[in-house]
Amino acid sequence: MFEGLDLGKMNDMMAQMQEKAKELEKNSQNIQFSTKVGGGLVEITSNGLGEIIDLNIDDTLLSDKSYLQILIISAINDINKMVEDNKKSQAMNMMGGINPFKG
Repeated sequence: MFEGLDLGKMNDMMAQMQEKAKELEKNSQNIQFSTKVGGGLVEITSNGLGEIIDLNIDDTLLSDKSYLQILIISAINDINKMVEDNKKSQAMNMMGGINPFKG
């Protein structure tokens, strides 16, 4: 069933993938994503790991808690989508560089 399967090559491929994953994680710390919602009243910045690194709220929102909450939730959802899309893109690029069938 597994004739011709070279486990040594599979181990090498897994080691390459782990190394690339570590490199991507390190690089992701330096990537920044930013989104503004409510016409710029709320701005959130995140790194590529999804960690929120900055949050700016316009002072005019401080008296309207409900609207502020809606805007913050919207901004967090936007930033999470950006981070996830970036992770997927990086994963596809990482997989593109590894060919298990290369002889």
